[in-house]
Amino acid sequence: MEEHSHSHNEDLKAGGTIGKNLLIAAFITAFIMVAEFVGGYLTDSLALMSDAGHMLVDVLSLVLSLFAYKYSQKPATERNTFGFFRIEILAALLNGVTLGILSCFIIYEAWQRFFIVPEVKSGPMMIVAAIGLVSNIISGLVVMKDSKQSINIRGAYLHIIGDALSSVGVIIAGLIMYYFKWYLADPIISVIIALLILKGAWGLIKETVSILLEAVPEGYDISKIGEEIKRTAGAKEVHHVHIWTLSSNIHALSCHVKIPDMKITESEGIVLNIQDMLREKYNIKHVTIQLECESCAEPADHLSES
Repeated sequence: MEEHSHSHNEDLKAGGTIGKNLLIAAFITAFIMVAEFVGGYLTDSLALMSDAGHMLVDVLSLVLSLFAYKYSQKPATERNTFGFFRIEILAALLNGVTLGILSCFIIYEAWQRFFIVPEVKSGPMMIVAAIGLVSNIISGLVVMKDSKQSINIRGAYLHIIGDALSSVGVIIAGLIMYYFKWYLADPIISVIIALLILKGAWGLIKETVSILLEAVPEGYDISKIGEEIKRTAGAKEVHHVHIWTLSSNIHALSCHVKIPDMKITESEGIVLNIQDMLREKYNIKHVTIQLECESCAEPADHLSES
């Protein structure tokens, strides 16, 4: 017997403001990106140009996140029975990869400047970086709340945080160069910025790959949940427990529950109790339960047991 508890199109609808917030953040980031490209070119600052390059990736990231969010809201079809939630995971993975590539590029460019150190116009550089920092803070505040609900939007949020760190680094480098004329500060700060961005990218890639591999979500103890199901059902045995993540905060579970022989109408209550427990205690709303009678023979071949 199987019972499903699905409400696909309700899970990610955290409000109609998500798409609007992403769009606002994209426009702000695009405007400052142009200003930083021009400012970096005129002042010959690698740190500022790196920040502008990061912002270019951020604009693409925000647009991608917006597309993925909108697309993920499409209803399920006969072919895509779980809907299109995984589009957000793919977008988050792509965001993580682009962050990693950008970090490596910044490090490469900085390495070149350790050998040929140009004089940087630090005064205008700091002004442009300060404007960028204010814009990053505004963009971050716009999408911060939404980033807690979607790994896809969190990827875009990490891009913005990376931008803010870049702007702070550019300002610090500008101050060092302005007062001490030590122009190596520009590539050194660029490398530090790149390493911070790379750390965030690695965490995002690890999480998205884990979801795509259908690993047990972080913080879920599969043995403990199996025991909870057993107690709730008053079952003799619970096995083949599988828990995986469909998309941000959307988890699914399937299991086999061995119960005493009874009528189908009586067993329906057991299934409903298990579903209620999983929804309330673990926020698992997508549940598939196969009931087995005590005298049923075990299948000869299994994928895994728990």
